[in-house]
Amino acid sequence: MGFLKTLLIIILVYYLLRIIGRWLAPRVFNYAAKKTERHFREAFEQANMRGNTSNQKVHDLHNSNKTTGSKGSSKDVGEYIDFEEIE
Repeated sequence: MGFLKTLLIIILVYYLLRIIGRWLAPRVFNYAAKKTERHFREAFEQANMRGNTSNQKVHDLHNSNKTTGSKGSSKDVGEYIDFEEIE
């Protein structure tokens, strides 16, 4: 009789966990998905803000070069190297 009682308790606990799992699992996965989405959105916004500031700095650099430099500038830009093709 003790064996049947134990077996019945195990079966009831198993089915109870299945029912609770079917009800609880979608809510847990939904919570995890929303939290992950929020994390990625914040990371994207931070990267986007950093990208905007670096793009703005580059844009400002280009503008400052255009205003300070001229086409006939005698700045030393480096040495010219002529490469030859080897067959």
